[in-house]
Amino acid sequence: MNEVLMEVADGVATITLNAPERRNAFTAGMVEELISVCDAVDGNPDIGAVVLMAKGDAFCAGAHRAVLEAVGHDPTSPEHYRALNLMYAGFVRVGALLPPTVAAVRGHVVGAGMNLMLATDLRIVSQTARIVSGFLRIGIHPGGGHFQLLGRVAGREAAAAMSLFGAEIDGRRAEELGLAWTAVPDADVEAVAMHLARQAATDPELARGTVKSFRLELGPPVLSWQTALEVEHAVQLWSLRRRSLSSPTRTPPA
Repeated sequence: MNEVLMEVADGVATITLNAPERRNAFTAGMVEELISVCDAVDGNPDIGAVVLMAKGDAFCAGAHRAVLEAVGHDPTSPEHYRALNLMYAGFVRVGALLPPTVAAVRGHVVGAGMNLMLATDLRIVSQTARIVSGFLRIGIHPGGGHFQLLGRVAGREAAAAMSLFGAEIDGRRAEELGLAWTAVPDADVEAVAMHLARQAATDPELARGTVKSFRLELGPPVLSWQTALEVEHAVQLWSLRRRSLSSPTRTPPA
């Protein structure tokens, strides 16, 4: 399908989401490609850093509407349940990559797209990026460990404002909140991310060993990501089904 591309140069793997026509919203096929690419990265010991980026005017608009509609119609269907879990598996796999990871973020970042961005070790964002949790806007409970991912990076207040009260931020505000390392002009996002990645990639073996310690020491202090996935999962399924029953013809944004 070629909806996830990978290139390797100077010890850095560049992973690019390549479905700009739907704002890089996740489908099952796209996530399977992403997981396969991550497996290839981990299997190459010469890769010492990863830059995650996207083509088009959005980094990632979350799960594709067809996935949400199908799960809402029948959350207990094994096929639909697997599809939703696969959405989670994509950004969990990115979070488990052996080399350190940097997200180069431009354009819109919505819902599960935020989870993907937050799964990386570091974020470089465009000053004009638009970052929004977005789940409650379309009538569903967040999933994928969203609260845990957001709270561990930006803190409780930011997590509450964005996930509970619908606050939307730009790249400059993301930098202020600690959600990103720096916010730069749109044209400079990838270059800044690549510059940082190359520093780590000069010694791939050391980079992999160091980021493992980094994640262990600075990981979630109270609730693990996997536990957060389970905490949110049942309520999200309920909210998707409730939404389907109350608005059967309503089409959510991706």
